Amino acid sequence: MSHRAHLLSLRIGHALREVFADGYSRADLLKDLIAGITVGIIAIPLAMALAIASGVAPQYGLYTALIAGAIIALTGGSRFSISGPTAAFVVILHPLAEKYGLAGLLLASIMAGGILVAMAYARLGRFIEYIPESVTLGFTGGIAIVIAVLQITDFTGMTIDKMPEHFIDKLIAISSHFQQIDLGSFAIALFTLAVMIVWPRLGTRIPAHLPALVLACLLGIVLSWQGIDVDTIGSRFHYLLPSGEQAPGIPPYLPTFDWPWNRPGADGQALGLSLSLISELLPAAFAIAMLGAIESLLCAVVLDGMSGKRHSANSELLAQGLGNLITPFFGGVTATAAIARSATNFKTGAVSPIAAIVHSIVVLLSLLLLARILAYIPMPAMAALLIVVAWNMSEAAKSVKLVRSSPTSDVLVFLTCLSLTVFFDMVIAITAGIVLASLLFMKEIAALTDVVDITNNPDFVHTKPPKNIRVLKIRGPLFFAAADRIVGELSTQMVEVNGLIIHLQYSAYLDAGGLSAIKKLIDHCEKNNISIRFSNWQFQPLKTLAKARGEASGALAASFPTLDDAIEDALKKGTPHETR
Repeated sequence: MSHRAHLLSLRIGHALREVFADGYSRADLLKDLIAGITVGIIAIPLAMALAIASGVAPQYGLYTALIAGAIIALTGGSRFSISGPTAAFVVILHPLAEKYGLAGLLLASIMAGGILVAMAYARLGRFIEYIPESVTLGFTGGIAIVIAVLQITDFTGMTIDKMPEHFIDKLIAISSHFQQIDLGSFAIALFTLAVMIVWPRLGTRIPAHLPALVLACLLGIVLSWQGIDVDTIGSRFHYLLPSGEQAPGIPPYLPTFDWPWNRPGADGQALGLSLSLISELLPAAFAIAMLGAIESLLCAVVLDGMSGKRHSANSELLAQGLGNLITPFFGGVTATAAIARSATNFKTGAVSPIAAIVHSIVVLLSLLLLARILAYIPMPAMAALLIVVAWNMSEAAKSVKLVRSSPTSDVLVFLTCLSLTVFFDMVIAITAGIVLASLLFMKEIAALTDVVDITNNPDFVHTKPPKNIRVLKIRGPLFFAAADRIVGELSTQMVEVNGLIIHLQYSAYLDAGGLSAIKKLIDHCEKNNISIRFSNWQFQPLKTLAKARGEASGALAASFPTLDDAIEDALKKGTPHETR
């Protein structure tokens, strides 16, 4: 399939279709099984940790990896992506869970899924490349900071009845509770963190968080024998048995279908469904959709670079939308492609989306068979895991490099996005970042457009023009941000001249603002009895002039294919050129 076809294609199961079209063997299946089992084992604790960080019980993270992971794999446009809960969403989902409960979070996810489907059918997948790196690094860095701060309470074992909503208030609340640090919890968190830092240096292919969590569980058991109790998944979370009694940990059975709005809100009662609720959740849903689109398509681009394959951006958006539309009906939270898990999937030999389906099966088996064991994982260990996830997500090395070596405008956009994400929210951060980046980019491009006098330059002017006729060259695009300034510079060149010849070979773009400025220039020349001629219009400006018709009649009447033709016309007439 051609590059353009990949950009515009929209098919359910695009990646899976291409794999089977290329040929799929038993050897490929074996590779997918190994990769899927590996990444499934990695995903189990991460899915639980991210659900907890989002403000809901850990099983909902497993439901997400199980259902959304399989749906998106079957319907998506990237061969190697692994979808599930990700750290990027925590900054949006945690406030939703606090204000609206599980029901509000699930409803927002459904709305985001609908937006993603609409984006796919609008063929917006290819526009991801227009989001600057300074914007993505800014909001991912801000998300990482927020996630890390949210983990301080579990990391240290302190108890805060009600965490404030705003970031500064969170820091104040945490600092006021430092005397409550639980040494047992703190010791387990530090131990887990140390194992995760040291383990990769051993050169083993086993992911660091697996031995870290196993050893943390053992340390927690040892501490409990010494009379030091540490909060665990089993002590923190409970579920209802068929008898109505509560059991610790996570339920060892499959998720069940239910309308999201019938699930509990922040007060523990069914949230209900209303138009006002939908309107309240719409900004969060939009932020979820935008972040999900960015995260999933950036992941696909990274995987394309690693594998040499090409993804279908619109097909991937469609799959992400379908996954988020369906999963919440079974209790799963927002899902998108996870870059770290997807990269691991490819590095361990994955060939097709079947590896992602195997990953979902592994999560399913863990839910059914290992629920009791998972209940022993200490909460401080999960906090340490999430801090490492936040650090990896921040891409600190890239951010430092950007600040040190990039233009001031990029640094300003990066710091703006990071600050707004931390102190306000994702909607404001993404919107402001893109707008600011666009404005600064236009400012820089506009500054590149200038006017050069080439009257006596033999490289351009081969025939001497008539006396008092000045030849000027415009370099750069004639668009709204530069047009008025350029017209002003041209006006300063009209002193003691009878005519102007504007050479436009190096101006390849003309918009409505530039067209208006050209018309003003022609009117000014007519008023002052100065002839004006244009030469070497490029294709896009000519197309704009042709589309404008009557408004551009003056410019078209005074236009010549070459500079020599314009000078020859000036020599022939010797009087101001009529542009009416």
